Amino acid sequence: MTMGEAYVGTRRSVAGRYRLLGVVHRETNRVCWYGEDAGTGRPCLVTGIGLPQAPGDDGARRIAGRVIRGSGTVEGLCPGRVVPVLDAVVEDGVLWTVSDWVGGTPLGDLLSERGPFHHVRAARIGLELLDVLDAAHAEGVTHGELSPGQVVVPERGPVVVTGFGLAGATLAPRLTAPSYASPEQARDERVGPAADLWALGAVLYTLVEGRPPFRERDRPEATLRGVDRLPLRTPVRAGPLARVVQGLLRKDARERLTRPVVRAALLRVVHEDPGAPLPSPPQPRVRRAYAAVRHAAPGWSWRTVAAGTAVTVVTVAVAVLVATMSLREGGPVASDAPPSRPSASAASGTSGGRPGDSGGSATGEEEAGPREPGPARPDPPRSAAPSPTPPPARTPAPSPPGLPGVTGLPEGFRTHAAPEGFSVALPEGWRPLRTSRVPDVGYRVVLGADGDDRTLAVTYSERVGPDPVAVWRDDVEPGLKGAVDGYRRLGAIRATRYQGREAADMEWVAGAGGFRVRTFGRGFLIGGGRGFSLRWTAPADGFGAAENRQALDTALRTFRIPPEATHG
Repeated sequence: MTMGEAYVGTRRSVAGRYRLLGVVHRETNRVCWYGEDAGTGRPCLVTGIGLPQAPGDDGARRIAGRVIRGSGTVEGLCPGRVVPVLDAVVEDGVLWTVSDWVGGTPLGDLLSERGPFHHVRAARIGLELLDVLDAAHAEGVTHGELSPGQVVVPERGPVVVTGFGLAGATLAPRLTAPSYASPEQARDERVGPAADLWALGAVLYTLVEGRPPFRERDRPEATLRGVDRLPLRTPVRAGPLARVVQGLLRKDARERLTRPVVRAALLRVVHEDPGAPLPSPPQPRVRRAYAAVRHAAPGWSWRTVAAGTAVTVVTVAVAVLVATMSLREGGPVASDAPPSRPSASAASGTSGGRPGDSGGSATGEEEAGPREPGPARPDPPRSAAPSPTPPPARTPAPSPPGLPGVTGLPEGFRTHAAPEGFSVALPEGWRPLRTSRVPDVGYRVVLGADGDDRTLAVTYSERVGPDPVAVWRDDVEPGLKGAVDGYRRLGAIRATRYQGREAADMEWVAGAGGFRVRTFGRGFLIGGGRGFSLRWTAPADGFGAAENRQALDTALRTFRIPPEATHG
């Protein structure tokens, strides 16, 4: 059996256990079956993929093991958004993978049934796929086989991705859907995250144009040659997505748009702001080998110590986040929305090892209220590795553009302009660590830096209650008590004003053993049931250090909401 002939026709079982009951989807060299596990009676998804050559017994075991491990790794990073492979076996030159049955329609079938997508809907799907790729790429994992057939669209909730673990399982540059292979895959070169960004661009192109950017030919090798050598057919139905698609489908991987640029562009399309300028693509630079392994033995660090608390919080984070976001709206948000984004992102932000952050994020960073900071406020945060003495006073640097009302910044601070539209001044080197979204509800961005145990979590919600104090008291705090080890609130929840808006502040400590963190949370309302919250988390024993006070006060002083958020 050769590649492209994975369909099994008369065969009705795999590995003597999985009964094949009916074909549910086909794409080049890949057939998906609705099956049943004869041992348990449970329905399952059985996928057959033709291998370029039949491996020996050792090779078959290696391929199966790699696929199972690869998919399981990413599913752990993005729970509910990735279909893990439960079993895999190679028989007669076909790789069979077995997963839990996932209700929904493959994106490719949906396209065949309904025709090209509107550019806004395509952009929404692109953002959902980008969330999964962000989580995978952050851990050095490349999908390598992304195509419309590897994306399942459920009746409700964000898309679910299959196919992780296939890349690199064999010597073939691409096992399935070669028309979505990147040029570097077509040349059989080493690939990394840029290949997934190419595939994302090819998926978006297909959704709006109704056909892939490079057509399938009679043989996979011929298709791959076309991907590598032929020019891209100019998109004609993509509308405001055209520039994003063309920026992703650049033959030179070094010139493709980066994930943050893609996210910002897709968000503009979703919000129907196609006229905004697209950020410049990165200039060509010396090619770096992608980190294939990023799991060196973890050191015993603050992140490691906090892991236990973070994992506990992650379980509750999504539920509390969504519950809080849906406050005063007559009930919880649809259960399908949270598991995807927030779970992955909440996990990222919280499981990144910052219990206070996770607890906070999970619990209610989304809508808490704020209070004006002041020099007399008791001990704000400090860096994980504080300097023995406060830094000497310096003349503030001139205020960067984009922060109206900010007269100057301390030396060593820079303005971070987030793709989501908000901006804030932070210490140099800080960047987004985790981002999560709940469609039509809000988002959460956790900012920090490697080697710095502090974080700032920014949450926006479109479902905030009218009383910021009540949000902290009735919705956030109960979740913290149930999810965070050693939680204890410090003082009362304080009503205040922030940037002329109703706000409330809450502070708490969390953690067990000899390490505890402290969080200052401020939430404020911007009207129309919408609100932001800022949550600063740092080691409790140095929370009041001068450099931490400066960093927190600078963040509160310079935070600016997106201009469009002031309307509506």
